[in-house]
Amino acid sequence: MERRYLGYLSGNDPLFQYLKYEIQPQLAGFSDHLKYRVVRLNGSNDVYLYHEKNSGTRVIGKFFLSSRCPDPDAASRRLEREYGNLAMMHADGFDGGGPHYIARPLGRNSDLNRLLVIEFCNGELLSSILARAVRDHDDGLIYSKLTALAWFLARFHNRTAAPQWRVDFDQESSYYGSLVRRLRFLNEIGDADVSELYWLLDRWREQPKMREDCQVLVHGDATPDNFLFGDGLSVISFDLERLHRSDRVFDTGRIAGELFHFFLLTTGNKYAAEPFIGHFLWEYACHFPDRERTFEQTSRRVPFYMGGTLLRIARNSWLDWNYRLRLIHEAKLCLRRLSL
Repeated sequence: MERRYLGYLSGNDPLFQYLKYEIQPQLAGFSDHLKYRVVRLNGSNDVYLYHEKNSGTRVIGKFFLSSRCPDPDAASRRLEREYGNLAMMHADGFDGGGPHYIARPLGRNSDLNRLLVIEFCNGELLSSILARAVRDHDDGLIYSKLTALAWFLARFHNRTAAPQWRVDFDQESSYYGSLVRRLRFLNEIGDADVSELYWLLDRWREQPKMREDCQVLVHGDATPDNFLFGDGLSVISFDLERLHRSDRVFDTGRIAGELFHFFLLTTGNKYAAEPFIGHFLWEYACHFPDRERTFEQTSRRVPFYMGGTLLRIARNSWLDWNYRLRLIHEAKLCLRRLSL
């Protein structure tokens, strides 16, 4: 994650007062002598790290009302949703009693550009681990961290499973449609591509397997930049804005798509991710009574969510144009795997 040091927070800034009187006492007790270093972090929101020099405490601040989201009502809804999601999952067994942890929300302030403050957690992002492992030719590191992530997601899903509710595939179809429309708007696909992608969606809609599982709460944004790893099997997550009920493969399929994208972009080899994807799905399945059956059932649904993930990544304008076209081509190949 990119970081840019901005200097010290002014003592006259209303944010300084909020951190001093509302946040700092939760971490290290009240103090009159505070100095906050400010570091801007790269993220989809305006996200900053506030490092108190004297006590060493650190917190993350996310401003939902910004140039990227200028609508106050929308920003308020997003703030309340993420605060509630973090608080709920932190309290539901992800509070430090084992290797899995959800960052604790410390406060929210609508008057400060819809600010959410969460605790800072130490660890290394999966994106950094993948890059380091490829550089050092350390496949074992990738396998071990995917084992840890598989356990985290399986526990996350299983604790929130709702056996009485089947997966609502119409919800995922709607999201898929929004990806297709966005790509058409960006002129990354033509009318023929749109027709094919919608035809493939209709074929997936016809598949009973897409509704065979119960709903769970999914992370909703399972990307390599949203998970921190510590020693051993330690996994930390800190961004739950997109938490919602869905198919558990929404998350595992997205991880599969992200792994495919990472290795394709890094090595140019579309097959390089296959052993890691297979390992991740197999490790996920080991947390169920019938491992082989779970692996088979979830693997049959992965191509749809993996294909959708590749379409999602292809929207990113900072990627090379030809590479984005390659992602769209690979997404179609995934989506054509209907008979698995």
